[in-house]
Amino acid sequence: MRVDETPIEELNRQLSINVTGSFLCAAAAVRRMSSKHGGKGGAIVNVSSAASKLGGAGAMVAYGAAKGAIDTFTIGLALEVAGEGIRVNSVRPGIIDTEIHASAGDAGRVARIAPTLPIPRAGTAEEVAKAILWLMSDEASYTTGTTIDVSGGRAIGP
Repeated sequence: MRVDETPIEELNRQLSINVTGSFLCAAAAVRRMSSKHGGKGGAIVNVSSAASKLGGAGAMVAYGAAKGAIDTFTIGLALEVAGEGIRVNSVRPGIIDTEIHASAGDAGRVARIAPTLPIPRAGTAEEVAKAILWLMSDEASYTTGTTIDVSGGRAIGP
């Protein structure tokens, strides 16, 4: 829905799920992992969305704004806890073939947009998971404050 049609309840829902939920989970993780709190370090991986860069105009502006907050949160938290043995990164999925589109009221979105992508297909949840696993692994031990786009090359578009 458009911004001028978005009920405050929907805006609050998006912010609560995407921003408050991520913030509270990260705070709990930091209390357990931070060397400041006696932890051994670790990795936090947030999940953003291509909507954070594209804006979600005409359909998902509240969602895009909430995911934009996750992009900023990832950088801020990464800088805050890097010296405490915690790496913080995120992945930014694009058009991924999941039920989120149908549950948002646009079941045909993946089929409509996928052929227009530079890699002309939808991504899979497994591809997103593999990026998350890499960011959590020792192979990414010098990576923090970074967001990996898993979007088939989609930078701007519908």
